[in-house]
Amino acid sequence: MTVNRNLVAFAAVNGAMAVALGAFAAHGAGPQIKSLLTTGAQYQLTHALLGLACALWPARPRLVVIAGWLATIGGLIFSASLMGLGLLSIRAFGPVTPIGGVLMIVAWLLIVVAALRTTSKA
Repeated sequence: MTVNRNLVAFAAVNGAMAVALGAFAAHGAGPQIKSLLTTGAQYQLTHALLGLACALWPARPRLVVIAGWLATIGGLIFSASLMGLGLLSIRAFGPVTPIGGVLMIVAWLLIVVAALRTTSKA
């Protein structure tokens, strides 16, 4: 089995960032931003794991690889925009958050399509 090493590395960095962000949210963030940072960390970690799953998917169809990248990039954009809102109080990050959300949703939908295509060929 071949592994998409670049996607694994990117997903792993996202996972590490998510854990650090979650730890900061739990132990160092003020109450007004704790919720934003916790949400960002949860979504980023979940989509880092999806990226890893896509990188290790057997026979990785192209849609799965694309889904993995969209999941990890979307998770990073979503989380980073919430960090910008919470930590830096930069309101311009507000409209960026849904971009990350849309990328994550598209990633999941591509997984659905790839799974159904794989199943139908068996």
